[in-house]
Amino acid sequence: MARVYNFSAGPSMLPEPVLKKAAEEMLDYRGSGQSVMEMSHRSKVFDGIIVEAEALLRTLLNISGNYHVLFLQGGASSQFAMVPLNLMVTKRKCDIVNTGQWSKKAISEAKRYGTVRIVASSEDRNFTYIPDLTGVTFDPDAAYVHITSNNTIFGTRYRTFPDTGAIPLVADMSSNILSEVIDVNQFGLIYAGAQKNIAPAGLTIVIIRKDLVGEPQEITPTMFTYKTHAEGRSLYNTPPCYCVYIAKLVFEWLIDLGGLPAMQKINETKAAMLYDYLDGSKLFRPTVAEPHRSLMNVPFVLSNPGIDEEFLKKSVAAGLVNLKGHRSVGGMRASIFNAMPVDGVKKLVEFMKTFEMEHR
Repeated sequence: MARVYNFSAGPSMLPEPVLKKAAEEMLDYRGSGQSVMEMSHRSKVFDGIIVEAEALLRTLLNISGNYHVLFLQGGASSQFAMVPLNLMVTKRKCDIVNTGQWSKKAISEAKRYGTVRIVASSEDRNFTYIPDLTGVTFDPDAAYVHITSNNTIFGTRYRTFPDTGAIPLVADMSSNILSEVIDVNQFGLIYAGAQKNIAPAGLTIVIIRKDLVGEPQEITPTMFTYKTHAEGRSLYNTPPCYCVYIAKLVFEWLIDLGGLPAMQKINETKAAMLYDYLDGSKLFRPTVAEPHRSLMNVPFVLSNPGIDEEFLKKSVAAGLVNLKGHRSVGGMRASIFNAMPVDGVKKLVEFMKTFEMEHR
């Protein structure tokens, strides 16, 4: 069967060169006589993989030596607890911007360990925009300020990040990490589940400023302590070894592509192609207006919801899968993460044009 274009919000497509490389090395990684899936995480071979993966990520994001890079498990959802447990120690409160479901989960979890102040929210318009934070005063006694940089469900993204001064800025970047150029130095901590732009599900990346790694709240489990993993070089326990290996291959692919500046240009091209068609269509309508639109997740609805199922059925037949939107928004959603090729978006637009012609 021919490969399809997978528009899933995650797990998402992986770059085809990465999959081919992984297939070549499946039974024998670099002459070791074994697959990465079966080798010890304490072996010299795997140590080389994880060291190389970290070095490549540092190159891509220009991460200074002032930050730890951690390869963890538990998904981004575990970070909703790890962040407050480790950062709300002497200061038991934080500021959070509410821009959707994942922000809500971060808020709910942080409330278990301290006081949460919602400094801005876009819930009044079903999270279809990013609140203007100009003039917002952050609590100087807050342990951190938390944002979700890209909202997978609602299709919004920050184009600029708030200046929080001396208060550490924490960002959940699960759905747009490595999609565009960012300045890591603006953040105290960045975390991201890997299954959108980095690797298969099972790996979580944490980039944390070294001064924020210390003793957590007393109730914190050992495995939920950043210090544990920083001191153990992400090898305190068995890490998701194969995911780290795939991440390394993805990092190599990105560097060969030209790094994040090149990746950003490709993503902007893909997004513009789809938004331009949606803005001019009479059948399809995007749910997010400029300037809040995500480069990664494009939700849209049909003017006649009665033909949603027909659209989905025909799209699958055309090799375009996982276009159904989240129930919170309805309609459709095209997730066009890094590995989605330009040709995939072209094919989607052409399919939508044909479908619209059939339903004039």
